[in-house]
Amino acid sequence: MKMHRLSFLFALSLLASCSPSYTYFTQGLYEQEKWSKDDIMRIQFYVSKDIVLTRTITAAETSIAGGTIKVKNGERIEQVVIKYGTPGVLVLMPREDRFAISFDEADNEAYLMFGPNPKYGDRYALLAQEWDHDYGQVHYRDKIYTVDAQSAFASLMVDLRKEGERKYETRNLPGRTVKE
Repeated sequence: MKMHRLSFLFALSLLASCSPSYTYFTQGLYEQEKWSKDDIMRIQFYVSKDIVLTRTITAAETSIAGGTIKVKNGERIEQVVIKYGTPGVLVLMPREDRFAISFDEADNEAYLMFGPNPKYGDRYALLAQEWDHDYGQVHYRDKIYTVDAQSAFASLMVDLRKEGERKYETRNLPGRTVKE
């Protein structure tokens, strides 16, 4: 019985060591690691909270790209939902501290902007064209969508595996001899 418990604990710790260790992507981390644009493009990002994009579809629009359609009070509403943990990649970097992240595998034009937010420890959070208390306006696929205030807390995360808190720099010295 004891052996089974030990085996279970060992297997659990092994799985835990292999699982992702998400941490918020912050301006401090970015500056500390001195990543270039090419480096950033190789980083796998994840979203920290659900983001729900909503817009009313006008009668003149004949094609709908992605999302779901709902009829609410006689209006046709399109929603695009990006769930917690959805992976995304950098597709555009208009400024050094502005990341256009796409969560859509098939469309590089379907991206959201993220940047450091000083109110949240400089986490790279969702940026809106405008925030008005409970709602924000964001650009997505060349259209304006509304997001709720909870989406304002959506930030980028990365799988950061620290091998230890200490960093060692090792030099092997060749030695020194007496000069005559």
